[in-house]
Amino acid sequence: MSESTVFIIDDDREVREALQLLMESVGLDVTSFDSANAYLEQFDAARPGCIILDVRMPGMSGLDLQNLLLEKPLCPPIIIITGHGDVPMAVRAVQAGAVDFIQKPFNDQALLDSVHRALAHDARQRGEASHIAEIKQKLSRLTPREREVLELVVQGLRNKLIASELSVSQSTVEAHRAKVMEKMEAKTLSDLMRMMLTLESQ
Repeated sequence: MSESTVFIIDDDREVREALQLLMESVGLDVTSFDSANAYLEQFDAARPGCIILDVRMPGMSGLDLQNLLLEKPLCPPIIIITGHGDVPMAVRAVQAGAVDFIQKPFNDQALLDSVHRALAHDARQRGEASHIAEIKQKLSRLTPREREVLELVVQGLRNKLIASELSVSQSTVEAHRAKVMEKMEAKTLSDLMRMMLTLESQ
């Protein structure tokens, strides 16, 4: 999380400055924006972090930005900050995936706790995304026949039944199975099963 950035998006300069000082006081890297569009102009999905987002802003609202970001491959965790009159909107934002909403005037410690939870969440989802990409890359090494063998292996079929299913010899199946284990870098059948379950659970 040391490389993560807290992105502050609020049209109120005083709020932005107060938030920036608070984040920097605990050693967090901060970048602030006065509008949703200004943030989008520099958006980089590969850059880890979280967003502190005001609900009501001129132009694109906080909810509109959230909906847009949800379409991205990696949506940064969002913390909504809101005035008392915006609570129903903030609740909708949480239902749409925001990790928290904080009412103005915000409690410094509550906000910092929320930011650290959001950064931890971001680190987890990036780790999961990286793991899935790695599994897909390994799968791409398999030949079409090896993919067939893999699919039957994870269904629980023994070599003899796989041979019958594919109309090949059992020794051929064993050779393909060994190649699958090697290319997928799986030490055991359990490793292989876990990889395929990870892909299915996306």
